Amino acid sequence: MTVPVLKPPAEQAPYDAVVIGVSAGGLNALRAILPRLPEKFPLPVVVVQHRGVESDGFFAQYLDQRCAVQVKEAEEKEQAVPGTVYLAPANYHLLLEDDRTFSLTLESRVCFARPSIDVLFESAADVYGSRLIGIILTGANDDGSRGLAAIKKRGGLAVVQDPVGAEVETMPLAALQTADVDFVLPLGAIGLFLANLYKQR
Repeated sequence: MTVPVLKPPAEQAPYDAVVIGVSAGGLNALRAILPRLPEKFPLPVVVVQHRGVESDGFFAQYLDQRCAVQVKEAEEKEQAVPGTVYLAPANYHLLLEDDRTFSLTLESRVCFARPSIDVLFESAADVYGSRLIGIILTGANDDGSRGLAAIKKRGGLAVVQDPVGAEVETMPLAALQTADVDFVLPLGAIGLFLANLYKQR
């Protein structure tokens, strides 16, 4: 398996944040990616996982116990800081503000989902521009495809899980049809891809 390596300039990282969108099959997908990240991973990682309205904090706790980076649910007005994975709370849209803090809203569902991947990705694209990595993983609808296209339009990097190995291929396929994707990677390579971004720093 060949994992692409992007070499940043010696003095400056080329990206400031990672956003990930995932739905059906998400627990297995995130469990394959997030433990690959080193404790001092130099970017914040923000995740929208479609979950039921009544979902509690177990999802974040489960992943936090298995990762070197901290995994937690994002809180209103919290600053997005490196070395932390933030999960959108159940039944709230998660957005990034210009000052790189989080905002939670109860606005209408998008693609039948709240939280919506598109809402996060589009707000993050406005904030981070070309210094954002967007990743779409397994899922059963097309949420995230327009958000990933917005990231590419602003000059960011677009990565999609290879639909062939996805637990549910609908979401990766929709992203590939909508966005000008930079890399299509098997699930096992995505965590390594992120970790390798900063291995030489």
